[in-house]
Amino acid sequence: MKNIVKVATLLSLSAATLLASGYRIPEQSLDSVALSAAYIAAANGADASYYNPANMSFMENGALMEAAFTYINLPKITYKDMASSLYSGDSKEEHFFVPTMHYVSPMMGDWRYGLSIVAPAGLSKRWDERFPKATAEEFTLKVIEVNPTASYRVSDQFSLGFGLRGVYTDGIVKSDASGLGSPAKRNLTGDSIDFGYNLALSYKPTKDLVLSSTYRSKVDLTVQGDATLVSGLYKGGASVTIPLPASLALAAAYTMDKTTVELVFERTYWSSYKNLDFNYDVDLTATAMAAFDRHIPKNWKDANAYRIGVSHQYSDALKLMAGFAIDKTPVPSNTLGFELPDSDAKLYSVGFEYKISQNMKMGLAYLYDDKDSRTVTNRSGTNTTAPYGTFTDASAHLVTASLKYKF
Repeated sequence: MKNIVKVATLLSLSAATLLASGYRIPEQSLDSVALSAAYIAAANGADASYYNPANMSFMENGALMEAAFTYINLPKITYKDMASSLYSGDSKEEHFFVPTMHYVSPMMGDWRYGLSIVAPAGLSKRWDERFPKATAEEFTLKVIEVNPTASYRVSDQFSLGFGLRGVYTDGIVKSDASGLGSPAKRNLTGDSIDFGYNLALSYKPTKDLVLSSTYRSKVDLTVQGDATLVSGLYKGGASVTIPLPASLALAAAYTMDKTTVELVFERTYWSSYKNLDFNYDVDLTATAMAAFDRHIPKNWKDANAYRIGVSHQYSDALKLMAGFAIDKTPVPSNTLGFELPDSDAKLYSVGFEYKISQNMKMGLAYLYDDKDSRTVTNRSGTNTTAPYGTFTDASAHLVTASLKYKF
C-alpha cells in the first residue's frame, strides 16, 4: 500500500531524493546534478534520452552510454512545537544510493533511439518521537522509471522527440499513536506498475542557440497491497492512487566560444494532488477504525522552478559545471504534515567531467538543496495530531559519480 505517496522526497533523488519540492526528483545524471537540472536545451550526452530526446538528432553519431551512481543524504529535520516541548522532535537522517543509466543509439536515417532507467520521484521520512510518530512513523516511497525514447530529425534545425514512461512504485506507510494514549496504529505496504509518456522539441535558429521544450505526462501511481490496522483489528487489502505530476519545461541554451549558459523555466502540475484517500477491502467508516478510511485533503498547487546552469570547456579534457535553482513548494500550509514538511528551496551545484581516453569520460558532481524554515498552525479540535510549530534544518546533499562511454 505504498501510498506513502505523500512522503515524497527526493529525492529526490531522488530516492531520490528529495530534491525537487514535493516528491519529484529532476536530477538523474552527472550533468543534471552539476547544473541543478538546468540541462534541457544543452543536453548532448546519453542522458539526452531522458532530459530532451529531441536533442538526440543533433548529437555526434555513434552509440553513447552513461552509468551514474548517486549518494543522497537527507539530514534530520527539527520540529519545535509552539504549544508544548513534549511534542517537539527530530526526523531520522536518511541515506540513499541510487544508480541510473542512459543509452543513445547511433543515427538510423533521420531516427535515433534511447533508453533511460531512473528514479524520478521518492522520499522517506521517519520519526521516533511520540507526537510526529502518531501520523508519520515512516513514509517511504521508491519510484523507478524505464523510459524508452526516440527522436526524429525534421531538418538540421528542428527535431522532435517522444517516449514511453513505465513506472514501478513501492512504498511503506507506518504510524503509531500509542505514545499519545491511542490504539491507532497502521502498517501499509504496496506496489504498482503504471504508464505515461513524454514529448520534446528542439529548434536551432543559429549554431550557438538552442530553444527547447519538454513535457512529461502525469502518471497515476495506483498502489495496491496489504494493511494491518490497530494491532490486527483489520488485516487485508488496501489501495491508494497518487499522482506523479505532469511537468512542462521551457529552456534556452547559448554557447559563447567554450562556455554554455542555459536558462530553464519548469512548471510542475501538482494541483492534480487533491487528496490522499486509502481504500480497503471493507468499509471502515462505521467502525472504530473510521479515521483510517477518511480521505485526507492535500490541495497542492502548481509550482514553478527557475534554473540556470553554466558549462565551461576548460581544456580538451576537462569540462567544468555549476548551477543554481529556485524551487517553489507545492504544499499549502494548511495541509502540510509530518510525512513531508516541504518548503521553498534554493539549490547550489558544481561538477566536472574529465576525458580519460578518446571514448571514455568520468565525472563527479555535488548538489546542495537548502530548504527554508516553515511554521504551520494546523492543529485544531478536530485535527489533534497535526503540526503546530516550526520545521527547520531541512536540506539534501547529492553526490554523483559517472562514467560515460562512446561506442
